[in-house]
Amino acid sequence: MGMLDLMATRVAAGATVRFRPTGTSMTPLIRSRALVTVAPVDPAAVERGDIVLAKVAGTVYLHLVSAVDHAAGRVQISNNHGHVNGWTGHARVYGLCTEVDGVGRPRTRGKTR
Repeated sequence: MGMLDLMATRVAAGATVRFRPTGTSMTPLIRSRALVTVAPVDPAAVERGDIVLAKVAGTVYLHLVSAVDHAAGRVQISNNHGHVNGWTGHARVYGLCTEVDGVGRPRTRGKTR
């Protein structure tokens, strides 16, 4: 089990977590090893542009919501460089990134549980 899988399990259980993800797929929004805070989210409140912790096709990502299909209860997940990872159902959207290096993310109020 990888670090993001572990964080997803904790967030799905109701915990707010802080961790330092690695990689460059979310730069400049999230730099590699930046301290992020992820809180449980109401998936129905997620909007395009939010950063979520979600599982797509068996892999957990901390990526952008690039599209929302409320009628089907799903969101599309992409990195910050245009690569689309795919669609996933609300049940696999675990958390919302609320802070990066202590700076609050916009439009997170009222979306977390």
